[in-house]
Amino acid sequence: MHFDGFDDDAITFYRELTLRNDRAFWLENRDRYENRVAGPMHALADALAPEFGAARLFRPYRDVRFSRDKSPYKLHAGLTFERGGYVQVSAEGVAAGAGVDLFDRDQLERYRRAVDAPATGAALERAIAAVEAAGHAIVVSDRLKTAPRGFRPEAGEPPHPRAELLRYKGLVAWTDWGIPDWFATAAAADEIARFLRESEPVSGWLRDTVR
Repeated sequence: MHFDGFDDDAITFYRELTLRNDRAFWLENRDRYENRVAGPMHALADALAPEFGAARLFRPYRDVRFSRDKSPYKLHAGLTFERGGYVQVSAEGVAAGAGVDLFDRDQLERYRRAVDAPATGAALERAIAAVEAAGHAIVVSDRLKTAPRGFRPEAGEPPHPRAELLRYKGLVAWTDWGIPDWFATAAAADEIARFLRESEPVSGWLRDTVR
């Protein structure tokens, strides 16, 4: 399937799903989801795969087993690429990210060691600066209040030079376009590819040191 852009009806679909997040609405609109939402996402995956690797579309169903919110369907469609990029479409439009939202225990240990080391720590600082200079945000969904144990200074000593980075429990480069003029055009693939390239300093650092 050739990618000609996202479908404008995807925005309407998710606005309606926000108001009627139930099985009846889903059954009435399942074909609409497959054709207007999932179809263009799969086409985007095929269009970008040569450069960014195979992509996977997340299931539209929420895991409600341990959640107080029992609404059964996700309010966005998310696509993740083999090399770490992520794209989502929701009622608010299109957004993209690259990185790790929350490190697992082993990843967190490797991340802290890499931030602590002078060479890799300085490389991460440069990577973050490059992503921000390109106009994208660095998002940290969770962080410690202070530097982790083992990286706190003794009395009278200066703090670690990258104490702020050591507090992070995840690290994501993120951009949110809303509903841009190119949303329903083939140029959407070019804009998303540009973000994935511009976020590579951070996603590449994470791939080399954490994953």
